[in-house]
Amino acid sequence: MEALYENLLELDWKMVIMWIIGGLLIYLAIKKEMEPSLLLPIGFGAILVNLPLSGAITQGEMEGALSTLYEAGIANELFPLILFIGIGAMIDFAPLLSNPKLMIFGAAAQFGIFFTLGLASFFFPELDAASISIIGAADGPTAIFVANTLGSAFVAQITVAAYSYMALVPIIQPPVIKLLTSRKERLIRMPYVQKEISKTTKILFPIFITIIAGLVAPQSVALIGFLMFGNLIRECGVLNSLSETAQKVLANLITIFLGITIASQMTAEKFLNWPTLLIMGLGLVAFVVDTAGGVLFAKLYNVFARSKINPMIGACGISAFPMSARVIHKMGLKEDNQNFLLMHATGVNVSGQICSVIAGGLILAFFS
Repeated sequence: MEALYENLLELDWKMVIMWIIGGLLIYLAIKKEMEPSLLLPIGFGAILVNLPLSGAITQGEMEGALSTLYEAGIANELFPLILFIGIGAMIDFAPLLSNPKLMIFGAAAQFGIFFTLGLASFFFPELDAASISIIGAADGPTAIFVANTLGSAFVAQITVAAYSYMALVPIIQPPVIKLLTSRKERLIRMPYVQKEISKTTKILFPIFITIIAGLVAPQSVALIGFLMFGNLIRECGVLNSLSETAQKVLANLITIFLGITIASQMTAEKFLNWPTLLIMGLGLVAFVVDTAGGVLFAKLYNVFARSKINPMIGACGISAFPMSARVIHKMGLKEDNQNFLLMHATGVNVSGQICSVIAGGLILAFFS
């Protein structure tokens, strides 16, 4: 009872707000099934690190235990790089190879990064602004890598924002897409013609992309290299068990570690302050502008193209794979239950994965 009394005395309103935030994330993960592998550990961890602990373990000891994970996996970029192997092993580049022009929509959807860079420069020092802008890549590993490399003072906050918004893609993107498109545009059907992609092409593609990205944006070579190595494991045909392990066991394990590690930084003191709230706001702007940029570019493309595309797929150019592709596919089916956009959306989504890493490399090349 004495420990309970002491803990109640230490409790403040900021901790309660963090409990509410954590509870909301858990609700979205379980009830709405929105990226539970990310939101559930983040939400639970946000509650865990905001408990007023007295007695056998102190708050400092709790944070110290969790910070060990942070130093081992985030501070040295180990978790992001390993996770990219798993992501690469999940990706099938066949939809993109069948229709290479989809790459341009992946590039267009990176506009939010550079827009947010200019906006963040009004509020933060140059290197911090560059790090914050990468939240717009919709790619947690890339955001961590860039922020660490540039030595930002807000690595933890940027990491939380990047992964939180990645998981919230099903909430953020649909309103923006509906605002920018008419129902007639959302009803555009895109028949998918399966093209045979040779095994040689699938093997050479990750190798060539690594070489090209290394030449264009050398600072991106670590991320793009691990991503493409994972894909090479998938496509080579002689490492099936390793590919399956990378896709499932490795990716899931690292995702859980990432979620808990990110949450370890979500203490009320770090999270509920103006710089952090501003970073979260700028991250939201980046995601919205990314989505808008992809959709508007697709609409512009339709002005000149003979074969019209559904502009919703332009929103998949963000790197949140495969969340964004699934969102667009569901939106297409909601408008027309015979409109199957998944393969086209996936092609744009995987191109966004590549383009976001290259964009991160360009930011590093310019500012480091």
